[in-house]
Amino acid sequence: MAMDRHDKEKEMASVLLSALYADVISPSQIRDGFVILLESADDLAVDILDAVDILALFVARAVVDDILPPAFLTRAKKALPESSKGFQVLQTTEKNYLSAPHHAELVERRWGGSTHITVEEVKKKIADLLREYVESGDAVEACRCIRELGVSFFHHEVVKRALVLAMEIRTAEPLILKLLKEASEEGLISSSQMAKGFARLEESLDDLALDIPSAKSLFQSLVPKAISEGWLDASFMKSSGEDGQAQAEDEKVKRFKEEVVTIIHEYFLSDDIPELIRSLEDLGMPEFNPIFLKKLITLAMDRKNREKEMASVLLSALHIEIFSTEDIVNGFIMLLESAEDTALDILDASNELALFLARAVIDDVLVPLNLEEIGSKLQPNCSGSETVRMARSLIAARHAGERLLRCWGGGTGWAVEDAKDKILKLLEEYESGGVLGEACQCIRDLGMPFFNHEVVKKALVMAMEKKNDRMLDLLQVCFNEGLITINQMTKGFTRIKDGMDDLALDIPNAEEKFNFYVEYAQKKGWLLASFGSSVGDGSSKAVAAT
Repeated sequence: MAMDRHDKEKEMASVLLSALYADVISPSQIRDGFVILLESADDLAVDILDAVDILALFVARAVVDDILPPAFLTRAKKALPESSKGFQVLQTTEKNYLSAPHHAELVERRWGGSTHITVEEVKKKIADLLREYVESGDAVEACRCIRELGVSFFHHEVVKRALVLAMEIRTAEPLILKLLKEASEEGLISSSQMAKGFARLEESLDDLALDIPSAKSLFQSLVPKAISEGWLDASFMKSSGEDGQAQAEDEKVKRFKEEVVTIIHEYFLSDDIPELIRSLEDLGMPEFNPIFLKKLITLAMDRKNREKEMASVLLSALHIEIFSTEDIVNGFIMLLESAEDTALDILDASNELALFLARAVIDDVLVPLNLEEIGSKLQPNCSGSETVRMARSLIAARHAGERLLRCWGGGTGWAVEDAKDKILKLLEEYESGGVLGEACQCIRDLGMPFFNHEVVKKALVMAMEKKNDRMLDLLQVCFNEGLITINQMTKGFTRIKDGMDDLALDIPNAEEKFNFYVEYAQKKGWLLASFGSSVGDGSSKAVAAT
């Protein structure tokens, strides 16, 4: 609306955005709003003359006013087509407004500047009035000067600078506390601005301690005084403690992310799933499994189809080995919540995320109902919700299974029926006099470690039908070589157990043979000891759940 009016309204719009920033509109919402504007620049140019130049000035002004980070321009450029007006806007912002000498002052004054003074000027005025107050002790005059600044949304800076001054000049502390108390009681400095000023100072204590060694202990003594006198909300003490706890938690998350980035890069080089699982288990932080999923897919999206395929295959393996469905659901929710940020760095992120989601359903990592659960946790009209809708459409399409298994260019994914066919053929070849080593290599060449339970199931059925127990030798060697894990073995046995009634129609002594195989496998150590040998036993459900 301001773009279509005079300079006065444009100036007022910029000032209003600065006033709303952080207190009412979050930094990410400001950024998202500008992204929407840039995406709409082609349409805006139809109705508004000089739309590109005006919007470029709004972006520059937002950067100068510290409500958009300078990095926004680079990230937004990556997400816009070079031929678009939005891209032009960002180029104009950089070349015409942010590269000029004294650009901050020029941008601030461009629309007449009658209602605004620069952030630096405000900071200088605050510093001057506080120093004058410390010399004179006149709190009424200091409050009048704060009011005259006319920047109520920036009063947190007054609080922060006043507290720093109290730390620098120890004799000034009583005067500073008196001023802040009076400003609070008069309603001049709001409780939210007061808390924000304290919070900003707390965040910068490490830097401040370089100049004022006792800064942390001084700050810790100021907070209870302010709370006891009633001009700082008591919840600050609680949130401050929680912030400390959150900071420790953040450090832990940061370390985890650093470790898993290395693990994921190594996996992309080696394609060694068992090694990756061992590394994850060694980290011993299963509570961060969703963060691992988010990191894996984000890194894969920024690479080639080979890595995307590897990420999908790995998800299936993790789901069987160590990740719960809840871990995977939560990981996708985290990915989709930050989809708009991801889109700034990765072109076509939304489509690729939809493919990852749909592929997870095809691979039985998620069920369609999980998509509803994921969608219900997201904002209704956000980019992530649109991605979930897209995934549903992909799954509903004809021949979806085969298409999605080949969605990354057919890396290692084929239709499940193809995989079953290949497993049957390799087992038949081995059974009719094939070599153990060759059979193992064929299983390895399938490249579907998450589907090895099908190898176990088919091998056991074949052993029962042919009355030939050399299939057990193959399973033993597969286990010894780490080719088929104990979890995959157990899953294969469980599938036989669950289908025993049907199997017994074709193989009369199926139950007896199966019980023998269970005892044999447990004795050799490649089947979980908790697996119940009796088919009538309900423990298979417990194993399946595990």
